[in-house]
Amino acid sequence: MAGFQAEYIDDCDILKIFAAEGVEFLVSSEGKVPLSECDGKIICLFFSANWCRPCRAFIPHLIELYGTLRKRGLNLEIIFISFDHDEDGFKEHLKSMPWLAIPFDAKLHRRLINRYQVHRIPSFRPLYPDGTIVQDNLIVTIEDYGADAFPFTRKRHEELKAMDRKKREGGNLEELLAHEGRNFLITRDDRKVPISQLVGKTIGLYFCAYWSPPCRAFTVQLMDLYNNLKASKGDCIEIVLISTDRDLKEFNVNRSNTPWLAVPYEDKTRHDLCRIFDIKGIPALVFVGPDGKVTSTNGKFMVSLYGAEAFPFTESRVRDLEAALRKEGEALPQQVEDVKHEHVLKLDMAKAYVCDSCKEQGRFWAFSCDVCDYDLHPSCVEKVNKD
Repeated sequence: MAGFQAEYIDDCDILKIFAAEGVEFLVSSEGKVPLSECDGKIICLFFSANWCRPCRAFIPHLIELYGTLRKRGLNLEIIFISFDHDEDGFKEHLKSMPWLAIPFDAKLHRRLINRYQVHRIPSFRPLYPDGTIVQDNLIVTIEDYGADAFPFTRKRHEELKAMDRKKREGGNLEELLAHEGRNFLITRDDRKVPISQLVGKTIGLYFCAYWSPPCRAFTVQLMDLYNNLKASKGDCIEIVLISTDRDLKEFNVNRSNTPWLAVPYEDKTRHDLCRIFDIKGIPALVFVGPDGKVTSTNGKFMVSLYGAEAFPFTESRVRDLEAALRKEGEALPQQVEDVKHEHVLKLDMAKAYVCDSCKEQGRFWAFSCDVCDYDLHPSCVEKVNKD
């Protein structure tokens, strides 16, 4: 066919693509919507499926972003393109969405999926006709930053990361913990304590949830440390609960039996702090020094291993404690024979143990049996007299 040339359609011109594919209208959860509804709008494609658990988990984040940006007056529309295997799955998925969708057509969906080279879901694709460079993994960016991620570019992502870095490293406690309209933390009986009252203290940011058994166990240990330091060193320390509880009820139970402060549950600062400090698991404890600078992001390790002796929870303090432990170990014999036990006992380092002689809790150095479960404090050893 001499002289024939296929018309090139820019991938960002979604309405022309729809026309070329024979799409006559879009749909919402309420019915048909004319294509003209998208005229002049910023269009974002959302590839998802009802059978996909990560997709369903992501939709609440996207609903919040969609509502916030539209309230700001942004002329934006999202169009859902389905990975579902059948129309029933598609319709069920669409019920959870306030935006538009292409009517169910598995072959058409597959052509669009191939056209935009979507290899995994959920996938979110803004269409910018001017060649704007979009951030690579927008799903994670939206989960982290919500509507603040707009306009979804690499430049915007770099700006947001720089803002996080400034909060993490800036030494300004109020900038780190306050939020729009809130410059206080709350006590377990809902009193408001100004963040300014924490300046000059060592602050522990405690990331935990009541539903987590490891968190509940560590909370007991942290409360002992907190009370001991308050009694021995005065008002030098404060703990701030950064809740990862599933709902307000759990949050209230979580803080009801603890003596420290908390960021209000409804405040997005909780989520922001998890991102700023890259919290991947709970319990987690970040210490901030009296100057507002972070002294340790591994506070749980410090507290678990050294307790109140680790105060003020700096890396240099831990090095000093480790050096003192090494010196103590070097002064002890490598093995002993004790009159109370039939086997040779070897010097061992243990995070925690119970002495089989005095029945008291022990930490660090112990004389242990390789044959049976037997441990002794070094001070409880009664050496065998071989004379």
